[in-house]
Amino acid sequence: MPITSPFGARSTALEVVRGHDLSGQVALVTGATSGLGVETARALLSAGASVVLGVRDVTRGEALARELAASTGQAAPEVLALDLSSLGSVRAAAETFLARHSRLDLLVNNAGVMATPFGHTEDGFETQFGTNHLGHFVLTGRLLGALRAAPAARVVALSSAGHRLSDVDLTDPQFARRPYDKWLAYGQSKTANALFAVGFTERFGAQGLYANAVHPGGIMTGLQKFLPREEQVRMGWMDEAGNLNPVFKTPEQGAATSVWAAVGDELRGVGGLYLEDAREGLPYDAARPQEGYRPYALDSERAQRLWALSEDLVGERFD
Repeated sequence: MPITSPFGARSTALEVVRGHDLSGQVALVTGATSGLGVETARALLSAGASVVLGVRDVTRGEALARELAASTGQAAPEVLALDLSSLGSVRAAAETFLARHSRLDLLVNNAGVMATPFGHTEDGFETQFGTNHLGHFVLTGRLLGALRAAPAARVVALSSAGHRLSDVDLTDPQFARRPYDKWLAYGQSKTANALFAVGFTERFGAQGLYANAVHPGGIMTGLQKFLPREEQVRMGWMDEAGNLNPVFKTPEQGAATSVWAAVGDELRGVGGLYLEDAREGLPYDAARPQEGYRPYALDSERAQRLWALSEDLVGERFD
């Protein structure tokens, strides 16, 4: 039977974390200066975790750290400079983290970009694949020692229902030989996030390390910054007056499944799943078009091939 929880689509991150004591645990949340990242960090901090905010804008991160400390009554989170579009920045961030912390209990790979114009990261990777997948791939790999040092570490990989737009093209992930489509590129990167959770769990589950993929739901955050309002209206995300489609969640609700993946007792010793609405997702069914995963997103063989390709692309091996 699919794994469920007492929570649902409209539960909030603070409701999910209530009753959990994370004292002594260290959590790193990427993309923590807006939207889901803020609310994920707030929930983990409120339960007593030592939270590290992985952020591109350190000044903004420090302001957020002060706000989170004031709103939760906990010690201010640590701010870590991290730009996932630069592997140099990712490696430096990992080195800084390891100099400060010997263990990492919860890694929430939350940051991401969506529907960007065609472009490349600092290292020459297509922007969405390079940022959403490869940046987190290297960060997680570089932090394996700290994850192993925790008694029951969990990794949360933010995927999306957008993965249903595209599998990973393992022969041309950079759109070097095919026309660029911003939505296919986004879908590919979100499938890669889900396949990463499968590959990570298959490699490290025997060592007590598990990763799950999360679809947070539709939430209006900074993720939409590359989408003109007219396009969002055409897609049905909002009406002409700017009123959001009622299926959209608040950031507090959107962060709930990430927090459940990080702390839920139901997921102890479990990985390689696709989670949504604080439960295990089911295979996609056209009768339920708003939910479910495409089988390719959890395919073990494709996960292994993507892992090998990713190692080749970044020039590192993670064992």
